[in-house]
Order: sequence, then structure tokens, then C-alpha cells
Amino acid sequence: MMQHLSGLIGHYGYFGIFIALIGGIVGLPIPDEVLLTYVGYNVYQGNMNYLLAILSAFFGAFGGITLSYLLGVKLGLPFLKKFGPKFHITEERVERTRKLFAKYGPFLLLIGYFIPGVRHIVAYLSGINGYKYKKFALFAYAGAFIWCFTFITLGRTLGENWMHVGAYLSRYSIYVIMLFAVTCLLYFTYWRRSRVFGK
Repeated sequence: MMQHLSGLIGHYGYFGIFIALIGGIVGLPIPDEVLLTYVGYNVYQGNMNYLLAILSAFFGAFGGITLSYLLGVKLGLPFLKKFGPKFHITEERVERTRKLFAKYGPFLLLIGYFIPGVRHIVAYLSGINGYKYKKFALFAYAGAFIWCFTFITLGRTLGENWMHVGAYLSRYSIYVIMLFAVTCLLYFTYWRRSRVFGK
């Protein structure tokens, strides 16, 4: 798979990143974090511009998660249950994410990118549950940017060791998730308070 992604980026550059991220977010079996880290490695090598790489990845994630949301709005849960398994989105994953979504709502849109199997489903559920686009966009697009920035920067920082990202994530993932969760919680609290005082 990585060979194909490498070829995609090698031939199509920033547009390749954009297309791969759309597919990955919608549910195609693309190793998104590995792809983003590899993009960061290309930045480290001087083959890509850091800002353009982040923007290309962000707009790809933006397009993929928006498409997922619109499919949820228009086609609902039956579509997800019928076609999800073809994209490795099992009914078990759907039910688990539904429970998380019911409990955490928009917060899950923000942090869901960092949870395997969740980012592919949470946007569908936002549409299925009738989330207003403005509310969806606020959290989903902020999360997309943080996610792309984090892994591309990680790849650029690791340099020649970019392929060890899996080991780094296994060793430090609990700390990264805790830090990110606290950051998102602060963001969510600020958002809620701004809504209250804005009324």
C-alpha cells in the first residue's frame, strides 16, 4: 500500500495528497497517519513545501469528511450499514461509535481523527443525527487541521526515522491522546462559554 501511496505522491504531488486523504476519510483502506507522516518526511527532504503540504492534506480531509457528512444527511444509517462493510466499516464499529457520539457529540468530531476506526464513521453519524452544518464544521474542520498538522510535523521532525512512527505512537500514544483530550476539552469549554455569553 505504501508503495502505491508513494507513487501517487511522486506523480501527482500535492494533488495526490488531496485525493488520498479524501478516500481515506470516506473509508477506503488507506493508512492515513502513515501517509501524513510520509508527507512530513518529504518536507524534511526538501521535496515538498511544509505549508502547501499541510494545506493539501487539510483540504483532502475537509473534502472527505464533508462528503461523509452529506452522505449521512441524504442517505442515513441504512446506507452506512449496507455499504460500510465494503470499506471496512463494520456494524460493530458503527454501534461503538454511535455510543461514543451520543455521549460526547461534537467533542468526538474534534478528537475522532486520532482514534482508529472512529474518524471514518463520526461524520456519517453527524449527518444521520441531523447536526447543523455550522456546528459540524466548527469541530470537524478544526480537528482535521490539528490532525494533519500533527502528523506532517511529526514526519518532518522524525526525518529519516519517519517509518518508526508506529513504534513512537505505541509507546507514547496514551500521553498524546491525554494531552490532545485536555486541549480539546479546553476548546470545547471555551466554545460553550462563548455561546452562552454571546446570547
